[in-house]
Amino acid sequence: MRMTTMGWLIAAFAAACATASQHSATTSAPASASPTARTSGRETFSAEQLSSTAAANVFLGREVKRRLGPFRLLDYPAMSARAAELFKELKSETRPRDLVKQMSGGQRQAVAIARTRLSDAKIVLMDEPTAAISVRQVAEVLDLIRRLKDQGIAVVLISHRMPDVFAVSDRVIVMRRGAKVADKAVARTSPEEVTGLITGAIRTA
Repeated sequence: MRMTTMGWLIAAFAAACATASQHSATTSAPASASPTARTSGRETFSAEQLSSTAAANVFLGREVKRRLGPFRLLDYPAMSARAAELFKELKSETRPRDLVKQMSGGQRQAVAIARTRLSDAKIVLMDEPTAAISVRQVAEVLDLIRRLKDQGIAVVLISHRMPDVFAVSDRVIVMRRGAKVADKAVARTSPEEVTGLITGAIRTA
C-alpha cells in the first residue's frame, strides 16, 4: 500500500488548506474528540480526555455496553481487553489503564491510531505527529506509521520535518500557494529539492 506524507512549512497552520501560504505533501501509503472531528476522520485529545484512561479514549463515543436486566451498562472489561489487543497489534507499550496525561507523545499517537483501527479505517491522517516531542518519541511514531503501512492502511502524514517525511513515505507531493508543483516518488527526489520547492527556490520538478 502506498503511503502519503504532507509537509507544511508554516509556523502556524491555517484553518483551511486553501489559505496556507506554502506547504508540501508526500504520499505514504490519522486526531479531536468532537463528533464533527470524528466524522471527518480526525482524532485528537480534549482536556477531559487527557484525564481518562487509554481504553476510555479508544472507545470514546463507541462504548461497548452489556445488558443487566432492563439496564445497559458500560462493559469496561470488554473495552479494556479490546484496547489491549489494538495496542499489541501496534506493538505499543501503552496499557489500557494508563492515563493519557501521563503518556509520552508516541503513546498518545498510539491511542489515537488505536481509535481509528477500532473503526477499521482504511486511511489515517496524522497532522504533525512528530512536532515538539523527543527523538525517542519521534522514532515511536515513525514505527507506528510503518506498522500501519504493513497492515495495508494508507497514511497521510502532515509534517514539516523532512527526515521524517523521507523515512516513511513512498511518494511526495509538494504544493505552494495552493498549487501543486511536484508529485514524485521519494526515490526520485531529495530533502533539498523538496525544501527548495516549498520555499520557491525551485519552481517546479
